[in-house]
Amino acid sequence: MLGTVLAASTAVLAAPVTGLLGHRALRRAGNARLMRIDTPDGIEEQGYVRIGGIEQWISVRGEDRHNPVLLELHGGPGAPTSVFGPRTRAWERHFTIVRWDMRGADRTLARGGADGQGEPTFDQVLADAVEVTRHLRVRLGVDRVVLVGSSYGSVLGLRLARSHPELYSAYVGTDQNIHDAGRDTSTHRAFLERLRAAGKRRDLAAVEAMGPDRHRWTARQRAAYAKLSATSDPMTLHTMRTVVVGSLWLSPLHSLRGIGSYFKGMNHSETITDGTGHFDDWADGTDFDVPFFVFQGAQDVLTPPERARRFFDDVRAPVKGFALIEDAGHFAAFRHPDRFLELLLTMVRPAIGGPTTRPQAG
Repeated sequence: MLGTVLAASTAVLAAPVTGLLGHRALRRAGNARLMRIDTPDGIEEQGYVRIGGIEQWISVRGEDRHNPVLLELHGGPGAPTSVFGPRTRAWERHFTIVRWDMRGADRTLARGGADGQGEPTFDQVLADAVEVTRHLRVRLGVDRVVLVGSSYGSVLGLRLARSHPELYSAYVGTDQNIHDAGRDTSTHRAFLERLRAAGKRRDLAAVEAMGPDRHRWTARQRAAYAKLSATSDPMTLHTMRTVVVGSLWLSPLHSLRGIGSYFKGMNHSETITDGTGHFDDWADGTDFDVPFFVFQGAQDVLTPPERARRFFDDVRAPVKGFALIEDAGHFAAFRHPDRFLELLLTMVRPAIGGPTTRPQAG
């Protein structure tokens, strides 16, 4: 979702300066200590890898390099999930977590600058994802990896899992985005009703003027729509302020300048959505040759669980699993990382040949 984090950040960054930076420094130092990996078979690598002709940032972390490799495709576009590292630290006890700043996002953008990103189109990022996966297979000595698509990353994830089963041991979608070429306008109608109920007449007029046909929207209109839709829902807005912006503010990886670079990456990546309005996931195919899972926030108004469930019900796969994460909307995996990990361990891990385990406290 474009621009939503920037909108929500105002409440955090407008707080009184006195004591704020000192508190931030202490919390960031604590998170840095939390993120240390010192186990004998652990792996902690981060740096630039040449992907698609440019230097792109990849992080590989886990307490046991023999654990399954999990490649996370971030949403936005342009919103890497490395900021959630402290919240998802327990995941690294059971999986080797790979986080990649896509073309045009955060550190990849900072490395080459706006003019050094090539064409940040959907097809190019999709090709980059295949190259990243092949790099990981060689670097980590594995045949296949677990693919996790989050929000806009799930649009990429469906297409990768469908067309490259030789690369992936399972697909997991969260905040799963399902395209149907615009046939179902229920989400749009519900959005308009939220705006009416809140008395937001100016926003309502702007959204009504756009119309429900996403084929006609520009990238900037899609970004504006996502921002307004997210901020019109109390749960989503609360999660952005406390989980998303809070994580970015306290990220040990992001200086104050780095926070600005993060937002620049979101703006730069807007054009990735160009040409996706016609996507139709049902027409593209519901047959998958890998285990297929969807873990969705029960109150998600941006990527509604009802639509994800309809698609899931039509999917044919060797193993399937669907779960709702209660008390969660969008960003469900990061609002409740413990619940998401439990689903990974009890549903996904057995499907890829691992033991059925549950996360341990502490």
